[in-house]
Amino acid sequence: MHAKYLDLLAEKYDCEEKVVTEIINLEAILDLPKGTEHFVSDLHGEFHAFQHVLRNGSGKVKEKIHDIFKGTMTEQQINDFATLVYYPEAKLKQIRNTFSNEVELNAWYQHTIYDMITLLPYASSKYTRSKLRKALPEQFVYVIEELLYKSDKYSNKKTYYEKIMQQIITLRQSEKLIIGLAYTIQRLIVDHLHVVGDIYDRGPDPDKIMDTLINYHSLDIQWGNHDVLWLGAYAGSKVCLANIIRICARYDNLDIIEDAYGINLRPLLNLAEKYYEDNPAFRPKEHKDKPLSEHEALQITKIHQAMAMIQFKLESPIIKRRPFFNMEDRLVLEKIDYKKKEITIYGKTYPLENTCFRTINPANPAQLLPEEEEVIDKLLVSVQHSEKLARHMKFLMKKGSLYLRYNGNLLIHGCIPVNEDGEMEQMEIEGEVYKGRALLDQFEEYLRYAFTHRGLSDDLATDMVWYLWTGEYSSLFGKRAMTTFERYFIKDKASHKEDKNPYYYLRESEEICRKMLEEFELDPDQGHIINGHTPVKEIEGENPIKANGKMIVIDGGFSKAYQSTTGIAGYTLLYNSFGMQLVAHQQFNSKEEVIQNGADVLSVKRVVDKELERKKVRETNVGKELQEEIGRLKQLMEYRYMQ
Repeated sequence: MHAKYLDLLAEKYDCEEKVVTEIINLEAILDLPKGTEHFVSDLHGEFHAFQHVLRNGSGKVKEKIHDIFKGTMTEQQINDFATLVYYPEAKLKQIRNTFSNEVELNAWYQHTIYDMITLLPYASSKYTRSKLRKALPEQFVYVIEELLYKSDKYSNKKTYYEKIMQQIITLRQSEKLIIGLAYTIQRLIVDHLHVVGDIYDRGPDPDKIMDTLINYHSLDIQWGNHDVLWLGAYAGSKVCLANIIRICARYDNLDIIEDAYGINLRPLLNLAEKYYEDNPAFRPKEHKDKPLSEHEALQITKIHQAMAMIQFKLESPIIKRRPFFNMEDRLVLEKIDYKKKEITIYGKTYPLENTCFRTINPANPAQLLPEEEEVIDKLLVSVQHSEKLARHMKFLMKKGSLYLRYNGNLLIHGCIPVNEDGEMEQMEIEGEVYKGRALLDQFEEYLRYAFTHRGLSDDLATDMVWYLWTGEYSSLFGKRAMTTFERYFIKDKASHKEDKNPYYYLRESEEICRKMLEEFELDPDQGHIINGHTPVKEIEGENPIKANGKMIVIDGGFSKAYQSTTGIAGYTLLYNSFGMQLVAHQQFNSKEEVIQNGADVLSVKRVVDKELERKKVRETNVGKELQEEIGRLKQLMEYRYMQ
């Protein structure tokens, strides 16, 4: 190890005793049971449903409560106590109003605090005392530790403990302590969170999800196709930005753009009002709980058309300057006969309906009007100067990746592009051929370059980010072509079909999954592929556990738009020292319903894989890092203290 590094390490551990103590501590940690990993995917802006799953640890919180209090609490009491842990502020407000006098309320406070203190060591039993201390609410560390580790074997401290509790209540700190304990329990139940893509898209509150993740204690993110679209827009891709605004208009989510991120849409509205009328193909999909006035719906319809036309125009020059994208068939504006109002595409001619081509010059269909160019330029400046969006995108980039190898498993949102024979599909980029893991690494390299060179808007890296959204060999898109144009303007639904990459049916094969794990240098006997992106239609009998347990698909549909076809409201996955469990969730209606009725949204857990021997920290990614740190500390001892 380099002497300068060892000198720096010695500044932290300035005596042999400190080094020895740290080695003993780290070696002991290696033999603790591995912490619980919590996998979620395809959140699609559904903040309240996601928050509930996060707070209840996909059922782990209630499971721990049940283990401890079964026999001493009724099922209703267990439900109420679990709800208190999930939503302490709201549940306390409800409970407070049920007591007729302060004496009864204070007695309840005392009993509840002791119940929380009883649950806490069970929730933290896999962690060191130091890690528990860091998780405790700062203002109550002393009080909680005294109650947590109390011992009155010799009857010397009975009044001492009574006085602590009495003062908590007298000083009106009971509720603050209960709230602090509740959030500590939530935090300790799950050691690490994996978000397997698509924080953004149809739901109304992706920004709130991002704020929650930024404050979460330990997590990683595998980018989804919609996440990359937002990263691309912030990185300078005008066509990614056009896609975002078009999609937000389609799903009546322009509030995300204007209110959440402070991006001014007035110039876009002025353009839309000038050139577009009502159009049934571009009417927004309304939310049941957010009715639109006719005036609002018409404004959004016009904005929707304006951005769709700008998007199609911006796509053309990228397709032409990047012939290796192999997307000539998507030069849709050039394939239109504007007099006959029909298009010839993929060898077939279709009549067009609901057209809105007033801003298109048939002689040069990709040419932006000066007003369109001004609008998209202003929008890009606004996006790149949004402080909140910048904070979210930088965090998404810092914590994110296209795929992750973690504790022997491969986490990936979309797919590994393969052909019908299960061979990795090849893509030539700048004269070099890439496939499998190397292709995904190349995609990620371009995305990171684009993000750090945000002043560029039409370079290869920025174009490649858009390709990740829509390209044939993109690991995030996973289809042969995106038929956005056809869905708007062609009645024949056969033209709307988007053929999926063979990965999506070959992943049923254990042999194929084992081959993919080997491609990413993972043990095919021990590893799993954990996928999102494609809703699992459980209502039709589809199984999210595929390939003899080698493939686990955890997008069951957090998005409300998918729930009528999936029959559920999302899958999550838990992986602790005993093995893996898949959890299916029923539709989440509201936090208020949970608080009022103690209702939860979990259905049967399914065992995916059971460890023959309880897995320890030593066998995890964290364990490898700790072993490397131990090695460095031993070298430090030899270098500084044993000379």
